[in-house]
Amino acid sequence: MGRHGVTVLALVVVLAGLALPVQAAADLRPGTVLRVDATALPAPYAGVSIANSPERIARTAAMMPRVADGWQVSLFAPALLHARWLAVAPDGAVLVSESAAGRVTILRDGNHDGEAEEQQVLAEGLVRPHGLAFAHGGVYIADTRAVWFAPYPVETLPVSLHQVTPDGALGSGDGHWTRTLAVSPDQKTLYVAIGSRSNISEDPLPRASVQAFTLSEDGRKVRDQQTWASGLRNPVGLAFQPGTGHLWTVVNERDGLGDGLVPDYLARLEEGSFFGWPYSYIGSHPQPDLPAVRRPAPEVAALIARAVVPPLLFASHSAPLGLVFDRTGDAIVALHGSWNAEAPRGYMVVRVPFRDGAPVGDYQVLVSGFRLGDSPDGAARVWGRPVGLAWAADGALLVSDDVGQTIWRVSRKGGGAVGGKAGR
Repeated sequence: MGRHGVTVLALVVVLAGLALPVQAAADLRPGTVLRVDATALPAPYAGVSIANSPERIARTAAMMPRVADGWQVSLFAPALLHARWLAVAPDGAVLVSESAAGRVTILRDGNHDGEAEEQQVLAEGLVRPHGLAFAHGGVYIADTRAVWFAPYPVETLPVSLHQVTPDGALGSGDGHWTRTLAVSPDQKTLYVAIGSRSNISEDPLPRASVQAFTLSEDGRKVRDQQTWASGLRNPVGLAFQPGTGHLWTVVNERDGLGDGLVPDYLARLEEGSFFGWPYSYIGSHPQPDLPAVRRPAPEVAALIARAVVPPLLFASHSAPLGLVFDRTGDAIVALHGSWNAEAPRGYMVVRVPFRDGAPVGDYQVLVSGFRLGDSPDGAARVWGRPVGLAWAADGALLVSDDVGQTIWRVSRKGGGAVGGKAGR
């Protein structure tokens, strides 16, 4: 029973061959396997829907992420300000978007001891910078206004930025503010993930979509903006699957329908694909109590009929953000944790196993420990929330944390890559 007397049945955790409710574990240990069944979703409003924001706890030296036996975790960079997205430069330097500070910072581990001893500001004066991508001999940076470009490396810091996308191309900056980037393997197309303005309403494009722009030969200009995929309430992580050229995203689904709805998800994006928001969820499940819509009813019905069922679901309100692929083809996802769940979930990094280019159907805890026991009112007590992911030049996994304001480094004991390099 939940603390409001409502039985919660949404997610089952498979642990050592046994099944138990996800609420039974305050912090799931590495190796735990989780699965959400798209054919067994609860009815809307079957569980409570409450505001249950996490309680932030100051991290002590004893508070460290947990990893499985044979792995180790260390502090790569401390004392950042709103550490969000990560990208690794061709020279091995690590870039981090410090979104609240309006800057992008360069971190360097010159002595290769696994800890950055140098920090420099690459760019400043941005408005909630987030997405980062290296291509065309430089770095693309997305903030709420536009995508910007700077040559890299540079001798003078901070750099002057060149505006790549025209004003208004990314929509307004209110609501979901992250703008995440991916550049196609042939460097001809720039993709930008743009979240909705609202929880559930008809927001005009380009909101709730992934936009595609054709890049000029030098990468400094764009043309032919098109909506690549839509119906995506809040797509954040974007990554190309190695060896396939397929673009994938992780999506934060809508709130307000109960503890078990709506599952967040990982999905492959194809040109013209539609994922339901705001009219339906997880395929053709209709959104109840949808505010008045402007589209004609037949058009809405046609959209719902072709809405994609994502191949991998996460527990509702997990808030997936960071996404990378490893060299085996599996996906690694950062679950930031969310505010709209009676039973807190997320606050960990997970692996999504793939077979034959598609998810097998479950996901596995890779890094946890960011969450302490819940407070008396049921709020998650957290000292960290994972956001961005990137492969360091040596193959270690880097994880940014926008509560602890750190970047963590996950590696195998005795050396060896976690699964990076080829998946970067």
